Amino acid sequence: MAKTPSKYSKYLKPFKNVFVLILIIFCVWMLFFDTHSLFLHRELNKEINKLEEEKDYYKNEIEKDNKELKSLSNDEGVEKYGREHYKMKKENEEIYIIEYEDSLKNKKSNE
Repeated sequence: MAKTPSKYSKYLKPFKNVFVLILIIFCVWMLFFDTHSLFLHRELNKEINKLEEEKDYYKNEIEKDNKELKSLSNDEGVEKYGREHYKMKKENEEIYIIEYEDSLKNKKSNE
């Protein structure tokens, strides 16, 4: 009695080779189960990108703070800062604070 070839035998023929089976197992192991897997690298790359964005943000904040410190190094800068942030004034001087609707909305959202 002769075997009749099934319609799937041409697709299964490469999987009968031991080397192909070992290669497939190795690839699956490296992609999913190894400590250097593809998924782990993806997560690490996302974390690296996030940390680089934070690094850029903090560098910009440091630059802003250095500029502000430089402006506060003289008396004129200190006076300007006090007037703008703490609404300080000189004797015999009146200050009028004008607030717009959008500035009031920003204050409420910050609180």
